[in-house]
Amino acid sequence: MTHRSIRAVLFDLDGTLADTAPDLAGALNRLLAERGQAPVPLAQTRPYTSSGARGLIGAGLGIGPDHPEYEALKMRFLDLYAENILVDTKLFPGMEALLGELEKRQLRWGIVTNKAARFTDPLITAMGLARRSSCTVSGDTTAHIKPHPEPLLHAARQIGLEPTVCLYVGDDLRDIQAARAAGMPVLAAAFGYLGDSDPRDWQADGVINHPSEILNFLA
Repeated sequence: MTHRSIRAVLFDLDGTLADTAPDLAGALNRLLAERGQAPVPLAQTRPYTSSGARGLIGAGLGIGPDHPEYEALKMRFLDLYAENILVDTKLFPGMEALLGELEKRQLRWGIVTNKAARFTDPLITAMGLARRSSCTVSGDTTAHIKPHPEPLLHAARQIGLEPTVCLYVGDDLRDIQAARAAGMPVLAAAFGYLGDSDPRDWQADGVINHPSEILNFLA
């Protein structure tokens, strides 16, 4: 399936545009060390990275938001992450080439993430993406987060395009749900974190295994 009318590509951040899992796992392991607990391997936490603090704390400590210690642990985890936000984080292989090709074709691209601006802004600035991105919508930019469509609709408004000509790419079911509700075509990034589910079950317009495959969708 191709969408020749696409004029912009919007990306989820964690697990789609950039591999942030190593630095988030590092923050979790520093939290565990403060509690006198053994570190957990990246392979154990990686699938839950797109679920943010909730997913990582759940994977590392086995507790959820209903636990009395959860909020304090969450705040400490986020502080630790903020201190080391760009140590091992990198764009996914092939992503820089894709962004360059989009820019060459004069197609806009942007970021729509549930990650708070406290982390999004310094991260993409340090990665040299802030000036290249046509829009950056963080988890606290609007009153809602994905799977609500408003962050995606806000991004479309920011770049002055109708949602129907914006393609969204994400690695979580919430990404596909948000795009569907916003009226955007959407691709599932199978190279991302995925959680416990199979992206082939998400009813996206396509499933990609490498960033370059997005160009096939635009052809």
